[in-house]
Amino acid sequence: MGGTRWDTGDRDAGREPCPDRIVEDLGGAFGMGAIGGFIWHFVKGARNSPAGDRFQGALYSARNRAPILGGNFAVWGGTFSSFDCSLQYVRRRDDHWNAIASGFLTGGVLAARGGWKAASRSAVIGGVLLCIIEGVAALLVRSTSKTPREMALEQMKQEKDMQEYQQRQSSGEVQGVQSWVQYLQASGMAPSMGSSSSTSTS
Repeated sequence: MGGTRWDTGDRDAGREPCPDRIVEDLGGAFGMGAIGGFIWHFVKGARNSPAGDRFQGALYSARNRAPILGGNFAVWGGTFSSFDCSLQYVRRRDDHWNAIASGFLTGGVLAARGGWKAASRSAVIGGVLLCIIEGVAALLVRSTSKTPREMALEQMKQEKDMQEYQQRQSSGEVQGVQSWVQYLQASGMAPSMGSSSSTSTS
């Protein structure tokens, strides 16, 4: 059963809805940790192994340590997504504050065994890190996405170009390959060359 989508604001609306997001983030975090851990421990094992046995030592170290790091990443990712989805359900919104609060709570919960001082320190670090990550993500989304006004103007321009193309085609001004080129330009599937590219008949 699909999850409910709330107001996403500047966050990526293409992500899986809750609770499917928990499984997705858990698996993605495990894969990222396992791959990164394999590379890290492979290099580390090669440096610490004796000459002539570097490859076997590096492979042994990477094979034994990478799944552990992947599991740690999966625990963090799964806990974070669980808090994120819980906050979405409580607040009825999917915004950056959910992610920041989830990072704060995740850092505190995972460090709770070390006492309240360690949990507080880890919670603050998690909240600050997620604040930085969400801030950068919001800037990227705003810089790469179009506003509703820009999308409306672009659609109006495409409709106008399509009407002009249909008028030219009905009057016989465009035909053959040139007809296809101008059709693609009018539909927005090809860059427009401007009014200077119009055919001129002598």
